[in-house]
Amino acid sequence: MSGSSRRLPIARALLLATAMQAVGLVAVAAADERQKQVLVLYSTRRDTQIAVLGERDLPRLLDAGVPEGVDYYSEYIDQVRFTQADYQSAFRDFLKRKYQPQRFDLVIAMGDVPLEFVDRNRDILFTESPVVFYSNGPLPHRVRNATGIIVRLNFADTLSLVTQLQPDVRQVFVVVGAGDGDRMYEKAARSQFQAFEPHLSFTYLAGLPTRDLETRLASLPKHSIVYYLVVNRDGAGENFHPLEYAERVSMTASAPTYSWVDSTINRGVVGGHLKDLQRQTHAVGELAVRVLRGERADSIPASVPDLNEVEIDWRQLRRWGLSEARLPKGTIIRFREPTVWDRYRFYIVGAAAVLLAQTVLIVGLLVQRVRRRQAEEQLRASQTELQTSYGRIRDLGARLLDAQDGERARIARELHDDVSQQMALLEIDLELLGQAVPMSEEDLAEETLRRARDVAKSVHDLSHRLHPAKLRLIGLVAAVNGLQREMSQSDLDITVTHNNVPATISQDVTLCAFRVVQEALQNAVKYSRARRVSVNVEGSPTGLIVTISDDGVGFDVEKAWGKGLGLISMAERLEAIGGVFQIRSAPGRGTQLEVIIPARPADTAETVAV
Repeated sequence: MSGSSRRLPIARALLLATAMQAVGLVAVAAADERQKQVLVLYSTRRDTQIAVLGERDLPRLLDAGVPEGVDYYSEYIDQVRFTQADYQSAFRDFLKRKYQPQRFDLVIAMGDVPLEFVDRNRDILFTESPVVFYSNGPLPHRVRNATGIIVRLNFADTLSLVTQLQPDVRQVFVVVGAGDGDRMYEKAARSQFQAFEPHLSFTYLAGLPTRDLETRLASLPKHSIVYYLVVNRDGAGENFHPLEYAERVSMTASAPTYSWVDSTINRGVVGGHLKDLQRQTHAVGELAVRVLRGERADSIPASVPDLNEVEIDWRQLRRWGLSEARLPKGTIIRFREPTVWDRYRFYIVGAAAVLLAQTVLIVGLLVQRVRRRQAEEQLRASQTELQTSYGRIRDLGARLLDAQDGERARIARELHDDVSQQMALLEIDLELLGQAVPMSEEDLAEETLRRARDVAKSVHDLSHRLHPAKLRLIGLVAAVNGLQREMSQSDLDITVTHNNVPATISQDVTLCAFRVVQEALQNAVKYSRARRVSVNVEGSPTGLIVTISDDGVGFDVEKAWGKGLGLISMAERLEAIGGVFQIRSAPGRGTQLEVIIPARPADTAETVAV
């Protein structure tokens, strides 16, 4: 076909593409100007692995990394026709017409061919646009306003893996296509494989028609392998999908097939030291995000990352009888199929365990029967002893609390009957002294009298707190109201409510409820930093329910339990009369204490008024 006949379809395609894009370009012009415009150029077919991964991952990575959002475009260069000058000019004119209103914030060149095209047509198409690229080999010169990754083709490490996994290999048959890009891979492979000669002999099955190639592969000699590089076009001029061709080669060859890129791992190849295309795509995407977020491409040096990993298809190991033990440490083994042991080991172990258990069980049951009877007798004896011990401990606790309250009452009486009387006499003496002293010393006498009265009041208050003697006379509700008056402060509002409280309550229930409220209010005043505290005393057919709530800082109940003597004292006092309490609190959410005290029969305990 002549050059002019090839230009006619290209021109028609350009006109059609221009017309189809007209509506789209108008929409782009009206879009949010802040959105970043990105063009990605590929030199492969749309269905190749690098293009599939790029179209799947790059838009997601760019959208996630660029707050303004991204308008994403992609185009594909025909690598087979790229060497034709008229194709390059036609493709350039096509891009110019299609994207003429656009100014791209970034151009991504996915390979050497797109990078070469961008470099040649920079002043025409992408004058001010930065470039991010990936390349297979050292660049002939630094591309202006560009950065990227250089992923050198690594064919040699797969052969090193082959010599470790199959030390008896002597011949390597290298399969490569007839296209210009295929020849570039062949040239790189020949250069790298020289280091393995003469230990290995190499036969390059390059540019053969597919039928002839398959004939050669079907009858390979012993101690040989196939190394698949790439085939985009065979010697008969027929174009192929490189991965489908890899599968065709591996299924035809009478020897194991190896490769250098991870997209071939599920295509019948054993594996190799494979380049990870997904990591390559993500590395390009990360650089693209940095540039779109404001970094100059020229300021980011091009990197040469190692994106290869040893990957093996377990199914191919089994197919060719290769030993997994020869693989290097850290090898990624894919598609491993579980063995019968892997699949049913739990059932096998379980069945064996059941048989063994049954045998042991029969013997054990006979022995256990005798031991169980002995244990039951011991348990009954232990329960009886434990019950007796618990009763003694509970009785002792109640007696200790009674002794504590009795001692408090004794101290209160001593303070009231002795110390308070002495302080009263002291006050009288000081008053008489104040009348007898000269006028110049009158102030001193008054100050001394005031201090004596303060001491007398403190002694009186202490006596009341140790044992409120009025509790029997005025009852629980009045005593709690007294606590409200004593403990209320300018920045702390204490409210007391009551409902259905019985007319008479046993003395121990009254004293227990009073002490619990007293301890709770003291804790609220000292630690809660609350502004409001509410106390509610509720009567019920079964006893009393006392609820104390505050809006303070709260605390972690689990951590505080067992550390505060106040909580322990409340628990022991309630346990002695069969009561229970529950604390609900959390840091920053206040505290609520709910106490349930069972009623005591009036004929078995002294009663007091409420």
